[in-house]
Amino acid sequence: MSTAISVRDVRKSFGELEVLRGVDLDVERGSIVALLGSNGAGKTTLVRILSTLLRADSGEARVDGLDVAADADRVRAAISLTGQFAAVDGVLTGRENLALIARLRHLDDPERIADGLLERFSLADAGDRRVATWSGGMRRRLDIAMSLIGDPGVIFLDEPTTGLDPEGRIEVWDAFKQVAAQGTTVLLTTQYLDEAEHLADRIAILHQGRILVHGTLSELKALLPPAEVEYVEKQPSLEDVFLAVVGATHPREESR
Repeated sequence: MSTAISVRDVRKSFGELEVLRGVDLDVERGSIVALLGSNGAGKTTLVRILSTLLRADSGEARVDGLDVAADADRVRAAISLTGQFAAVDGVLTGRENLALIARLRHLDDPERIADGLLERFSLADAGDRRVATWSGGMRRRLDIAMSLIGDPGVIFLDEPTTGLDPEGRIEVWDAFKQVAAQGTTVLLTTQYLDEAEHLADRIAILHQGRILVHGTLSELKALLPPAEVEYVEKQPSLEDVFLAVVGATHPREESR
């Protein structure tokens, strides 16, 4: 597989605060990579550099083979960015939100594109309702659908499930998997360890401005001593109880 994102010795400071201290990272095309880190680790700063919203102090970063500093316009045409809050217009319907973005990208037949994405993300039944009436998970799925307009090769997701309930998170996870299955490269920043375990092909841990480890979940687990085998009674987690009570083994009804 070819490399979709390549980062070499990227550094960034804000005044006296050194946020990125020489980051190195490779993301293979068509994969999902989760970037883990606590608040202040530099996750959002790195995403902003890769998406051309911020300039690194030094180092090199390439997305889809393009230098993010020298070829910023071409990089922006090749990527999409979804932040922590859904960037959708609540006054418009879901179909109108999608068609608007298609028009802004100067694509042919915006209505056809909107209809296709509503079907793809199981939003067709709610497509003609104002987005303000949608659930948080539905709005986030619409946000992801909007980010796919124009077929970007790389999508950056910056803590996209922040504030969602358990059902909403699962809906969004399914959308991410669907996106990656179509060959799109996804770089996901998150503080949720279970999110990285469920979604990522590879996981990178960013701490104090540096990537400490980068590998598959199995490779990261192998860094620790072998686990001792104990037989215990497994109790359900609170999330298990919640999902069982509300019947969330399948995508929830979206008729609200």
